[in-house]
Amino acid sequence: MISKEREADILRLYYAEKWRVGSISRQLGVHKSVVRRVIAQESSPRALVTRKRMVDPFVPFITETLEKYPTLTAIRLFEMVKLRGYAGQASQFRAIITELRKRRSAEPFFRLKTIPGEQAQVDWAHFGRFQCGKASRPLMAFVVVLSYSRAVFVRFFLSQNMSHFLYGHQLAFEWFGGVSRVCLYDNLKSVVLERTGNAIRFNSQFSQYAGHCRFEPRPVAVARGNEKGRVERAIQYIRTGFFAARKFTNLEDLNRQALTWCETSALDRRWRDDESRTVREVFAEERTQLLALPDNPYPCDERREVCVGKTPYVRFDLNDYSVPVSYVRRTVTVLASVTTLRVTDGVCVIATHSRSYGRGETIENAEHLAELKRLKIQAGQHRRTYILQEVAPSSTELLRQVAERNQSLHNATAQLKDLLDTYGPNLLEAAIAEALVHDAPHPHAVRHILERMRQEQGKPPALALSLPDDPRLQSLALKPNSLTAYDNLMEDKDNDD
Repeated sequence: MISKEREADILRLYYAEKWRVGSISRQLGVHKSVVRRVIAQESSPRALVTRKRMVDPFVPFITETLEKYPTLTAIRLFEMVKLRGYAGQASQFRAIITELRKRRSAEPFFRLKTIPGEQAQVDWAHFGRFQCGKASRPLMAFVVVLSYSRAVFVRFFLSQNMSHFLYGHQLAFEWFGGVSRVCLYDNLKSVVLERTGNAIRFNSQFSQYAGHCRFEPRPVAVARGNEKGRVERAIQYIRTGFFAARKFTNLEDLNRQALTWCETSALDRRWRDDESRTVREVFAEERTQLLALPDNPYPCDERREVCVGKTPYVRFDLNDYSVPVSYVRRTVTVLASVTTLRVTDGVCVIATHSRSYGRGETIENAEHLAELKRLKIQAGQHRRTYILQEVAPSSTELLRQVAERNQSLHNATAQLKDLLDTYGPNLLEAAIAEALVHDAPHPHAVRHILERMRQEQGKPPALALSLPDDPRLQSLALKPNSLTAYDNLMEDKDNDD
């Protein structure tokens, strides 16, 4: 036996160099019979063994279907031929479809060329989930790239609704120092409501914003993401050059870091069209060609009509916000920006809150609660119960058992609230849990456990001190008197005895 490399040498010398069998034998050191055998094997026709396949009768149907529907999936074709009598397995069928499917040749594209200030490309990108209290929100990056200079702006949001979409544009244009004449988009609902070929029905709110800022919104063709390849590459650059292994404490911290990155690393990279220049240098030239921003900012707040129920709260985006009690059972308007929520009645702003992105949270104004307490005698009782349930969940079970024993819930709630103010939520929760374990559901038992805890820690008993709601008294630091004088009196009495 000889190697495949030696067989290749024999064939090359015999057919290409026209050597005789004897010369090949002497030069390569192999027997003449071996040389003749190799030449004979090559010159004899090789029989091709073909085996009939179960899919062969269905190949014409599959080929015709793929020509009509080139993107039809293999699993759908499998169901179709199975109805026509095919008895093979799905895994084998997928391999057969891969062989039969015609590969389309790669489509060529022109390289995009733009002039300064002419075009920007805009897109959203998903960066995982962000935990806000009890809510898990999508972390979305709003990305804008100037097509000429490749200057990049990125801002992270916890939603991609219209309010955040418009606010992202506003921040980007302010950072760029102007507006490009054309902005390219995917066919997302914030821009395009309906599209049939070149017939496009734009989102009316976004059309108003584009008219206000004097730029042309231009959606790319359907399934033509390559037409805005610069923002696609910018998103990949953000993933690898900024977000990878990035640590941040909250959304505000992430956006501060993102803005710093846009102003430093993203601008200091080399300009692709001329490696001798940086994006910062080209961006400084393009900025002078951008359209000026309008003097009056466009209102980007999310607007929603909300009905106030029997409690003075409005529900917005999974959270409750307090309003004055006089607006109960009335319809008001909620205006929500990225950071602030305002409740209005016509042109009058009746409540302002910091916006929460959590879930099931209650955001309250102290004035609204004070007004409610004045109107409702039992409002304080309900308020104390609510606070206890929030900070010490075991209090719910304790109060339930108090009610079963036909004892006063009002007194029990007030005593537990006093213990909360004196000892804090952590110790109170532990003491209530221990009292329930020992079947002693009473505030006095809870107080005894709390005093025992402090004694075990070597601390004196905690003394509750109630001060009036006077801000001048709340800041006082009270120092207890020394008991040494009383000890001296007791010693003098013992000596007299």
